[in-house]
Amino acid sequence: MDILPAIDLLDGKCVRLYQGDYQQSQVFYDNPVSAARLWADQGAQALHLVDLDGAKAGAPQNLDAVEAIVRAVDIPTQLGGGLRNRESVAQVLERGVQRVILGTAAVEAPEWVGELSAEFPGRIWVGLDARDGKVATRGWLETSALEAVAVAQDMEKRGAGGIIYTDISRDGALTGPNLEALRELASQVDLPVVASGGVSSVSDLLSLLALESLGVTGVIIGKALYTGAIDLPEALRAVGPGRWQDVPPAGDYPRYA
Repeated sequence: MDILPAIDLLDGKCVRLYQGDYQQSQVFYDNPVSAARLWADQGAQALHLVDLDGAKAGAPQNLDAVEAIVRAVDIPTQLGGGLRNRESVAQVLERGVQRVILGTAAVEAPEWVGELSAEFPGRIWVGLDARDGKVATRGWLETSALEAVAVAQDMEKRGAGGIIYTDISRDGALTGPNLEALRELASQVDLPVVASGGVSSVSDLLSLLALESLGVTGVIIGKALYTGAIDLPEALRAVGPGRWQDVPPAGDYPRYA
């Protein structure tokens, strides 16, 4: 399965939040390119980027940092945070990011997912961030009444490429992934599901690997990598190669050398 190191961008720096709380941030790298190069050098097949300022503001805020990362490493990237109109999505794709992740916009205007998926096939994924099974939006600042499974099923019908599922209560807590919620979600949709939140050990990764047959094809790891709780090369050996080779080529979008 895919292992995607997370690079969360806040004020141009690589940080980690605790359970999505902007007041509980820890800076790991002043220059996020350093983090990107570290994970690429250790064998990462792809990177998961989050524009935390963008998620809060409703529009990308860290495009310079994103562009610098894309230029610096020769592996694919995906980005979420603040992508709430076509212009923002196009801006990110033009910088060489291969997947964009829609969160708030997908929940509040689901028909838009269908339009973008038709225009940018395979590149539009949906991020479902949940508290107690309910979808949260606007940088996790608001919780809706919508069930994550129901939203995922709707996104599948509209042509989304896959689902990023984050259990907010597990994010940054190193308490293990919510296997029950992931099992339920993956069994209800015929889309690849990437897990996020709570992974703290190689044992957690092996537990997720057991769900691969249901469609859990990847995992995003943040704090556990930055604190050394998980060694990336060891993790990659434990779960084997991922599926990024199945991602559509960059096509007409420029890729920086």
